Amino acid sequence: MADSPTSSPLADFSAAMTGGQTFKLSGRPAKTTVLYFYPKDNTPGCTTESLAFRDLHDQFRAAGAEVYGISRDSLRSHEGFKAKLELPFELISDPDEAVCQAFGVMKMKKMYGKEVRGVERSTFVIDADGRLVKEWRGVKVPGHVDEVLEFVVRR
Repeated sequence: MADSPTSSPLADFSAAMTGGQTFKLSGRPAKTTVLYFYPKDNTPGCTTESLAFRDLHDQFRAAGAEVYGISRDSLRSHEGFKAKLELPFELISDPDEAVCQAFGVMKMKKMYGKEVRGVERSTFVIDADGRLVKEWRGVKVPGHVDEVLEFVVRR
């Protein structure tokens, strides 16, 4: 949860997202971008985290930040998840794990006693110049979104 070096911008990337749009790092509309990586649509922890971002969305916007969720799920899955939870922000689909790999969130995890490869719940804050200014890895959902909002508001 340490501040990240801001010596150079992140490499530009683009990926499909809900609403028939494409996310492009260099084409972001806000001065601050919050990217939260989560393991899977419609699972308890991911639902709780997404609802927390939804519930504080107006406060993120007021602080000049745009929020995007990202996982390996398909656009079809994302569209259903977004509609079900009434999420006011877009979800990015990364089925080939290109963005997950770029951010180093693919990890071996224990699930039901077995080792499985999956997305480590992580959140990144990117400034207007495309520089990574804060990261949280191995996130525990309770209180996390409040902590991200607090950081964004203080910027």
